[in-house]
This record gives sequence, C-alpha cells and structure tokens, in this order.
Amino acid sequence: MVKIGLVVFPGSNCDRDVFNVLNNILKLKTEYLWHMTDSIHEFDAVILPGGFSYGDRLRAGIIAARSPVVEKVKKLAERGLPVLGICNGFQILVESGMLPGALLMNRGLNFVCKWTKLEVLNTSTPFTGMLNNKELINIPVAHGEGRYVVDQETYESMKKNNQIVFKYNDENPNGSIGSIAGVCNDDGNILGMMPHPERASDQILMPHGLANNGILIFQSLMHFLSRKRVNKQRR
Repeated sequence: MVKIGLVVFPGSNCDRDVFNVLNNILKLKTEYLWHMTDSIHEFDAVILPGGFSYGDRLRAGIIAARSPVVEKVKKLAERGLPVLGICNGFQILVESGMLPGALLMNRGLNFVCKWTKLEVLNTSTPFTGMLNNKELINIPVAHGEGRYVVDQETYESMKKNNQIVFKYNDENPNGSIGSIAGVCNDDGNILGMMPHPERASDQILMPHGLANNGILIFQSLMHFLSRKRVNKQRR
C-alpha cells in the first residue's frame, strides 16, 4: 500500500489540511512525521506543508531546514522519491539546498492572501501528470516571504531545463522573477510551490465559479505512485 509522510514542524499550520485531502478525500494512507524523527524509509513520498515553522525566526524555513528529518528527506529525494513543499515547505526546500534560489519578502512588504491563477508549464513531474501544458488553474496564496529570486544565469538555465513548473498568470502577487509560482529540481521529483493546493481541493470550499483544481496535484501524485508500484510488481 502506498504511504505518504507528512512532516510536522513546530509552527506548521497546514498539515491537517493536507492530511484531510490525502487521507480522507483521496483515501491515501498518510502519516504525520515529527521533525525530530530519524526513520522515514518506509514512505513512498514526503510532503512539507505550509505554516510558520519556528515562527519564521531568522527567516522563513531556515531553522526547519536544519531539522533531523530534512536530512532524511534529502536521502529519499536522491533515490528519486517525490517530495512536495508547499509555501513554508517550499521555503524549507530552498533553504536546505534541495531547490535553487531564495524566497524573499514580498515586493510590497505585505502579507498576501488571495486567489491566484496559475499557468502550468511542466506536466512531467509526479505532481503535475494530470494537468495539461498551458492549463490555467485557480489556487490561493498566503505568504509574506514568497518572492522567488535567482540570478539571471540560473533563471535561464531553469527555463531551459523545464524546472519552472507554475507561474502566476493574471498578476504577480509577490514580485517573483518571471512570475514564478513553483519550481522543481533537475530530476523533477522535488517540487516547491507557494500557492496552497490543499485549499483548492474540496469543491465545497471553493468560491462560486471556481473548480477545485488543487486536488489534481495530489491526484497526480496518487496515480504516479500507483503506476510505479504496478511496474515494480511486474518486475
């Protein structure tokens, strides 16, 4: 049976939202992982949820990036297992070196909480297989340090390597370079995104006229892991 690990840091506040989508809506076996745990080898994928780990002290994600569990997550990622970081989870992935770049204070220096329209640019990751290239999806953001930056050379390299997975379509809410909303590593198995797909995964919670596009990200992971397990059994 597929099993997802959901990392919980002091200050995480979106862990239960993600758990509800995975465990209760999609019926995927999901377990919480306390940040001090040193045994996560039995999981098929790991998700780092949003929140304010360690109260965003020093800067968002920097302390959590030094937690024992993150080193274990790195090793799983090196083996090709899917890793998703949402908002604060994205910040942790960047601060730990699993993804390039940095996440700075929003351009307007204000916390931004609003619905955004994203354009899908990469459908080859474990989290985007059920999406279409250039598809527009509605997912909300809620962050104060979401301005994604890299140097120009790295930015051009990321575009060439198809590492820009999502970009803001209607407006750039935080001033990210290239309107970037989500990126992946070279191999595509690690994805970090500022918008919260778990908040757009239950139709009853959606604003009038918007579809629950966010669940497609979690369904993509579910199908990816199911296919991977079937292929493994065939061998």
